[in-house]
Parts: sequence; C-alpha cells; structure tokens
Amino acid sequence: MSWARELVSSKSGRRLSLREQPPTTGDEVPWLVAYDLDPSKGPILKSRLAARAWSLWRYEELLPLENFADRIDLGEGGTPLVRVRNVPYGMEVWLKEEAGNPTGSFKDRGLSLAVNRARELGAPGVQLPSAGNAALATAAYAAAGGLRCRVALPGDTPGVIVDRCRSYGAEVLCGGATLVDSASELAAFEDGFWDLSTFREPYRVEGKKTMGLELVEQFDWSPPDWIFYPTGGGTGIVAMYKAFQELQELGLLDESLPRLVSVQMEGCAPLVRAFHSGAEQAETWQEPKTGVWGLRVPRSLADSLILEALRRSNGTAVSVPEDGLGEIQARYAKQEGRWLGPEGAAAVAGFEKLRAEGLVQSDERVLIFQTGHPANYFG
Repeated sequence: MSWARELVSSKSGRRLSLREQPPTTGDEVPWLVAYDLDPSKGPILKSRLAARAWSLWRYEELLPLENFADRIDLGEGGTPLVRVRNVPYGMEVWLKEEAGNPTGSFKDRGLSLAVNRARELGAPGVQLPSAGNAALATAAYAAAGGLRCRVALPGDTPGVIVDRCRSYGAEVLCGGATLVDSASELAAFEDGFWDLSTFREPYRVEGKKTMGLELVEQFDWSPPDWIFYPTGGGTGIVAMYKAFQELQELGLLDESLPRLVSVQMEGCAPLVRAFHSGAEQAETWQEPKTGVWGLRVPRSLADSLILEALRRSNGTAVSVPEDGLGEIQARYAKQEGRWLGPEGAAAVAGFEKLRAEGLVQSDERVLIFQTGHPANYFG
C-alpha cells in the first residue's frame, strides 16, 4: 500500500532505491524518502482513513515500509490534543500530548520506523547516541524486533534511563559530556550495526512525520496558526514540514502552513542564533549548558533543512531561560492537571515569551508539543 518511491539526497539530489542503505556520512546526508503523489490520490487517502484505527500506522501510504503485516507495533502514535484552559484572553491553545507513546515520548514515532526498516533490510543490530528518550525507544523496538541494540549516553544521563535501556537488553555506554562525545564512542565498533543517529538515516523523519499528519487530521484539515516545538536535533521540524508539503501535493492542505517555532534553551541555542543572524547553517554551540537533556544538542546535521522550514512557514526561533521551567511545570500540574516534561515546559515558555512580545495574537490558534513524560528522567 505504500506510495514510497525512492530515497533522495537533500543536498545533492542523488537518488537511490528504497532497498539500498544510504551513506551515513558525507555531503549527501540527510537522505529523505520521496513518494508518488498527486491530487488524485488525496481523496483516496482521506476515504481510507475513515475506516482505520487511530495510530501511527493509519498513514501507511505515506510510510516507507514494505511489509506492514509483519511490522513491530507497540501502539505508537494516535496521541491526543488537549485544550489548555487557563490562558489569557480566552486564546485557543492546545497541547499535542506525546507522553502516552509506548516508552513515554515522541521518539517512539521515528524509532519505530527506523528499527522496522533496519529489520526489514537485514541489519545485524542498531545503535545510536542519545540524551535519553531516543535510547529508550531504540532499545524497546529493537527488543520487540529481535535485533541487538547499543546506545551511548552522556555521563550525567539520569540513572532511570540507563536502567530501563538495560532492562530492554540493550548494551549501554555512558561517558562524555554531550551527544558528540557519545557518538565518538560508537564509532569504534565495526560490527555493522545500523547507525540510527538523528538524520544519519532517512526513516526517523518518516515516523516523526506522522505528528504533522495527525494534527492536521485532528484539526479537521485546518491546522493551527502556530506550532511550538522544543528542538534538539530537529527531526520533528523537518518531518512536520515534509508532512505539510506532501498533504499539499495531495490537495488536502492549502498554501497557508502553520508557522513553525523552534524552541531552544538559552544555554544551547544554535538554531535560534542562526535563524536571527540570517545564516543558512548553524555553528556548533560551544560548551552547551542545560539540564533539559533533550535540548542539549550543540548542532543538528540538518540545520539548513530546519532553518528552511522555519523561514518558509513564516515561523521563527526562540530561546528560553532554564529558571522558569519549574514554575511552568508546577502551574500546569495545578491548573491543567498536566505533568509536563522539561522539553514540553520549554515549548510552553517559548509560547508565553512570544505571546508577551505580541508576536502571537489573541485570535490565533496555537499548538504546543508536550514531547515526553517527566518520569522518563526522574522515575
């Protein structure tokens, strides 16, 4: 049922068969999946969706899997929109609540596709560096798919993540200060494990793309004016922008796209700095300092794609201070009954900052990504 056609380098335009494993380094990374799409297929997809279960896999035409019947499926996707009630001026603000995914975060979407595809193509194992949630997702899906798994984590990663990864049977390496250090530890292994690092392979984007497909459908094909997204590696920004483009090709979305906002921490904000300086690429952030583990990413491999998505959607990038997140988490717990993860609290902080500055208007619809459950970090 998939309409996937081929792999395309986002840098050179070179094309590869879907059966080929693209290079994970070099000037052609990142690679993206291209589909056979035209407006005549839009009504076909829309009619099929009406009869399908509400999960990531309802969008099989727009996912690059060969054998859907044999997939690893832990119940990912299909996460709810939750209305935020206590906002000024009666604004329409929603959370996209990703904490209900199988391992507690949005990382399940991308890693489910990546591990499924690695399994389909005969990988001997999978590995990646991670700040936490991606390691949990990789370990869980590898376990379910019978694949060996290796993850590398910074030395100060919360122990609950290390223990959970090991409970899934993963080999866990700990050390270093950042993801760059963790990636260097994995480089020493030569056993052929597939590298599932952010943007080193094309399939995590496809899984994360379902966030954009879902929210458009959940808003009855009329997406919000703004989307606030806590950004580390930035897979979700690229993925959602890709989803919106594909829906436009299918005739299911008009030209007015949601304004994408990348939210980063003041202690690690390479994309924010690049966006506001007008740069097309982001320089590596030296000595990143933030306790929001998922946002401690010194530089994204797809920085140019992220910046392009922000600019073409008429969005922006904003950094927020660390010391305000605790107050936001406490306020949302007491007023909304929502327990926000640190990344989700950062996204709320980004919204509140731009609202106070007058960039977000009272009559606009806002969507904020609550990307993971805080229990993943604190038990």
